[in-house]
Amino acid sequence: MITLALSKGRIFDDTLPLLAAAGIEVLDDPEKSRKLILATNRPGLRVVLVRASDVPTYVQHGGADLGVAGLDVLLEHAAQPGGGGPLYRPLDLGIARCRMSVATRRDFDYASAVRQGSRIRVATKYTHAAREHFAAKGVHVDLIKLYGSMELAPLTGLADAIVDLVSTGSTLKANDLVEVERILDVSARLVVNPASLKLQREPLRALIDGFEAAVAARAAGAAA
Repeated sequence: MITLALSKGRIFDDTLPLLAAAGIEVLDDPEKSRKLILATNRPGLRVVLVRASDVPTYVQHGGADLGVAGLDVLLEHAAQPGGGGPLYRPLDLGIARCRMSVATRRDFDYASAVRQGSRIRVATKYTHAAREHFAAKGVHVDLIKLYGSMELAPLTGLADAIVDLVSTGSTLKANDLVEVERILDVSARLVVNPASLKLQREPLRALIDGFEAAVAARAAGAAA
């Protein structure tokens, strides 16, 4: 049995067409079912639903043979104690695209604060990526770890800036925040447990090839 770890929401929705292109159908709708293990039309393949941040942990420790996770999640996972175990990343799926950016209140002069060497308070759940980014720029920051409603931090005075994922920018705009710096582009990657790849090489390789063909076909269609 091959186990594929996915998270509910955008990654799950964006992965379904890739699975369909490989001839795989998930038989349960996670929005209508309370099941956490979903069957597919392939008897030897099942899908487990976990939190996005837990996908690499499940794959690393063998709870799943492969999974789909955003680059943001993978970078944070690798920086955690015990999170540096081997994960094979064969493919950028090109789905769930967004960017990790710095945002501030509209009236906060970020460029001036950086220029003057001010110490900036930054709220984020991406502490590793934020630390690496600001260290590379020589900017002094105090990082405040939050897990949700990041936009509130500058509005309440908790922080001067946030580091968060931005897609359309509509949430920032609605809260009178502005994107002042892009850190990195983010998309979802396929990750595979190396031990599983050795033990179940043929079925896993076929599944990886199916994903690769689906990504290539979509890219060709977009370019046409």
